[in-house]
Amino acid sequence: MEAVVGNALRAHPWECVTVGGGLRHSDDQVELLEQIINLVRQHAPDAAIAFNSNPATTYEAAARWLE
Repeated sequence: MEAVVGNALRAHPWECVTVGGGLRHSDDQVELLEQIINLVRQHAPDAAIAFNSNPATTYEAAARWLE
């Protein structure tokens, strides 16, 4: 997982990375959420981090952070 996410984040500069709600709504995925957030911080440190509530709100979540 780290290699796949890290490669995607290094592929080009990101203004915003949206993290899906499925990671935040499950106690058994807290460690995965932590890993994703820390990978974003490491490989896309200038990117805003947005959280969507479901797949339909992904654009809305990112738009809150984009100019």
